[in-house]
Amino acid sequence: MLRGIDVSAYQSDAYDTDGLSFVFIKATEGRTYVNPKLTAQTKRARDAGCVVGFYHFLWPGNLTAQAEYFVSQAPERGNADILAVDWETTGDGTHASNAEKDTFIRKLKELRPDCRVVLYCNRNYWLNIDTTSYAGDGLWIADYVTAGEPRIQAKWLFHQYTDDPVDTNVGDFATKKALQEWADFK
Repeated sequence: MLRGIDVSAYQSDAYDTDGLSFVFIKATEGRTYVNPKLTAQTKRARDAGCVVGFYHFLWPGNLTAQAEYFVSQAPERGNADILAVDWETTGDGTHASNAEKDTFIRKLKELRPDCRVVLYCNRNYWLNIDTTSYAGDGLWIADYVTAGEPRIQAKWLFHQYTDDPVDTNVGDFATKKALQEWADFK
């Protein structure tokens, strides 16, 4: 399995990339927020030769506007970048519905057809809130247990297994080249 992390404005733009094959970076949230460290964090990952993913924290409502906002802000570099939908509880205690999550993923695939789109959610969302099991091109599951052993039956591609000291993940790919080929599927 490959090692990776995910970062947001809470992390430095000089994060450690030693031993990493991929980095997911928070790009946007809703229709107004852009990670102020997005450009620097992206440069850091790319300079280290990592496969880069960008994620959008999904809010309920205005799905087309959110998708358009996300792709307008997420850096574009060919089709080797991955887009991710972060589906969890918002700061005001709400969350996008299953139908909204599915619609958003499909809209991203329409807006950037050459990019892989994955769903990020925690184990509780996957087991108790999700009713469609639609994850686009793959599931990125958060479950804080042994790396690579999330407690779900579904096939997953990425597993966030701790947030100490940063959100740390593994990717279910044999090699970095395999991940790059998957991301660059054209």
